[in-house]
Amino acid sequence: MAAKRDYYEVLGVERNVSGGDLKKAYRKLALKFHPDRNPGDREAEERFKEAAEAYEVLRDANKRQIYDQYGHQGLEGSGFSGFGGFEDIFSSFGDIFEDFFGFGGGRRSRSRVQRGADLRYDMQLTFLEAAFGAEKEIDVEKAEVCGACEGSGAAPGTGVETCTQCGGSGQIGRSQGFFTVRTTCGHCRGQGQVIAKPCNVCRGHGKVMARKKVSVRIPAGVDNGSRLRLTGEGESGAHGGPHGDLYVFIHAQEHDFFKRDDTNVLCQIPISFVQAALGATITIPTLNGESTLELPKGTQTGDVFRLRGEGIPSLRNGHRGDQIVHVNVKTPTNLNKKQVGLLKEFAALEERKFTNKLKTILKSGPSRVAN
Repeated sequence: MAAKRDYYEVLGVERNVSGGDLKKAYRKLALKFHPDRNPGDREAEERFKEAAEAYEVLRDANKRQIYDQYGHQGLEGSGFSGFGGFEDIFSSFGDIFEDFFGFGGGRRSRSRVQRGADLRYDMQLTFLEAAFGAEKEIDVEKAEVCGACEGSGAAPGTGVETCTQCGGSGQIGRSQGFFTVRTTCGHCRGQGQVIAKPCNVCRGHGKVMARKKVSVRIPAGVDNGSRLRLTGEGESGAHGGPHGDLYVFIHAQEHDFFKRDDTNVLCQIPISFVQAALGATITIPTLNGESTLELPKGTQTGDVFRLRGEGIPSLRNGHRGDQIVHVNVKTPTNLNKKQVGLLKEFAALEERKFTNKLKTILKSGPSRVAN
């Protein structure tokens, strides 16, 4: 196996290099040999890993001291065995790749930038509000970036510090035989940074709970289960990440008179025996007020009439459905003497009419009866 090159030589720096210059040197090599910029180039991959290993040692004061005194052999005796692969490199130096490359270290890195959480709000609407839409203003409680520390979590005038336990990688490596096992750093909880003096307002969280009034435009035609998405009205993201979204779930109340069937509305109208027999022009309720309906003579219970365009607007195209009217003929009750007399007279006429019709059929012969 080829001997490892000197780490200072790998990065092209002097032995007394400062932390800032060391980082600049590594960035330059990382850009040059990054796998995404050299697809399929094995030599570039090895140089990329070599530079990362050199930077990992020299940026850490303890590792650097051991290396300066005892070289590669001293590091191996302390349990350091380098990186297992690209994932370990991108995980440890994600902030460098994000700042320098502008895309979070490539597809293999794990960016600390996180999108904010989505929120849910359940909204109650009346039947008519759901049918024709409405403008609503709601109060939403959500986590927002702390204004005192601007989301850093550190008290004003202070900042975050690199974790001394993991050197900013967020992981601790422990040697087990020929393998190195990496676990999340318990001191910084995998963040790679710690806050020495937390912000008094957010207590180091970088976010505070805040209430905000949000205007919601309810489109015409929504129904139970409809979901509205308000982009960017969710919680704020971490480390400069975008806000999440707010989802408004609709719960529409039932109506005392109308029932909904997609974009159509159904209703039942009671009419009198006389209106059914003689026909009539009646006034009925609609979603927009009142309208007239022409009942033909001889209308029966269960007859259905349709009022075009008196239904609910469609969410897809805005076209309104119809109002479907079911007629129910009411049998009169609690009749007075005059009404009873008139109905008896009507019944006698109906009986006489039926008798005369029957006599006519019988006189016509068997063939007429059969028909």
